Parts: sequence; structure tokens; C-alpha cells
Amino acid sequence: MSRCDLSFLADDGFPLKGTLFEGSGTRPLVLISSATAVPRGLYAGFAEAVVRAGARAALIYDYRGTGGSPRPAGWKKRIGMKDWALLDLPAAARALDAVSPDHPMVGVGQSYGGQALGLSGIPGRFLRYGMVATMSGYWRGLDDRLAGPRMFLVGVPASLLFRDMPRRLGVGEPIPGSVFRDWARWCRMPDYFFDDPSLPETARYRDVRTPILAIGLTDDPWGTRRAVRALMRHYENAHVEERWLSPSDGGGQKIGHLGFFRSRFAETLWPQFAAWLLDGTPMTIGTTSDAQA
Repeated sequence: MSRCDLSFLADDGFPLKGTLFEGSGTRPLVLISSATAVPRGLYAGFAEAVVRAGARAALIYDYRGTGGSPRPAGWKKRIGMKDWALLDLPAAARALDAVSPDHPMVGVGQSYGGQALGLSGIPGRFLRYGMVATMSGYWRGLDDRLAGPRMFLVGVPASLLFRDMPRRLGVGEPIPGSVFRDWARWCRMPDYFFDDPSLPETARYRDVRTPILAIGLTDDPWGTRRAVRALMRHYENAHVEERWLSPSDGGGQKIGHLGFFRSRFAETLWPQFAAWLLDGTPMTIGTTSDAQA
């Protein structure tokens, strides 16, 4: 297996950075899209695992304004959270396509990376799409009832003072303040960004017919069943299977909102997820319910 960093451009000229893992397998290409404020490095172990399992290649990348894709000197255009889905995800898919044009591709999205599929305009490029801890961000749908007040009363004022959110505020890795304000605005809306009249691209959700496996974690205070269902109902024309995993499925270790892709689950949670992505093999761990037929 080889590993190399890639530089590629979004349609508006923003430079993005990713890491490509290539092998000799013939199974699908795998595009991995991050959660908000999570650097691509978190997904490196899983990317290596799917390539070892036979994927032709896997790509992890950083959204604009985050990690290895910082705002370039002289960039004046506002960075919005929707840009990650409308511009960055399609650019990453094109970069992965260049490895093996017209080869089958599957997608993985954690949290925002799953929300982004419906906005991206390219769902037809994916044979299957696996989502982990992907949910509506409406704050009253979370079990962490302090998340909203922290975001609105602390995070939003800070986003007006700093161009990029300071790491010490606890939102994760630095993201543009403008992105944080978009996120906070959506989290106030009962139907999340579907209530945002400035985001007509939500209508694209009806065009998604890609089979989706939505993995929820029973110990995730943000990706609750009601929050996951609130988002998945918008994938109304796709077959969506919900699969709920608990710490007991991972050897008794806490999973939470962001833990699934940590290497401690390489032998317990990853193999069946990878098999579903690459071959469509049903998962048998956890419990399941069909959100849509």
C-alpha cells in the first residue's frame, strides 16, 4: 500500500489538501468525509484498513479553512459551512476519481460528512454511502442540553472576535468563525438547515437514491435516535438502514459521537462496516431498524 498527500482545487479555486491511500485491490474507491472540526488524520487508520480489505484506494481530506486546507493568503470570499458540501466534497470525489476513472466509488461520512451527501449534488457517484453519527443538529434533539447554550452564548460571541475559533473553546480543531455561525444558526432551527431559506440545495435530498447505512451509537449524546431520524427522513427516496451500536459491540469501550474511527475499534467495529461498504455485506452486530423502505 502507498500513501501520499494530495493537493487539489475546488471549483471556486480554493486549494484543498487530502491524503490518498492506494493498494492493488479491485473493490470500490472509498471517499471519507469528516465530521465538523475533526482533522482528516482521525480517519487514516480506517482508510488504511479498507485498502487492506481490497479497496482500490481511499481518500481523506480537510474541508476549506480547516486542518491542512487553510484559507490562502488574499482569499476574500466568505467561507460558509455549505461550501464544504457544495464545493469541497465534489472536489475530493474528482480527485479520487482521477486515480481510477469510472471505477465504482463508495462514501463514508461522519456527522457533517453524512449530511453533506444530500447537499453535494453528486449522490449518483456513490454505489453505497455509510454514515456514522449523522443527525440533525437541532439542539433540542440532543441529550446534551448544555450544547446549545454553550454554542449560542459562548461560541457565537467568540466567533465574532476571532477569524478562526480558538481550540481552547472546546469545539474541536479550529474552524472559520463564519462556519461556526452558520452551524449555530442551523442548530437553532427545529428542522436544522432544511429551515434555512438561503440553502435551496436542501431540495437535492429528494434526488438521493444511494443505499445508506446510518450507524448510530447508543452512548452518543448528540446523535440520539430522534436526531438521527430527524435527518434521515429527508433521504426520502433512498433505502436507509439504521444500525445501532453500543459499547458492548466494541468490547465494552465507550464510543460516543467521535469514537468510532479510533484504532481501538479496528478489530470490533470496523470489519463489518468495511465489508458493507466494499461488498454490500449486511452488518450483523448491533440492532437495526429501517428508517425508509
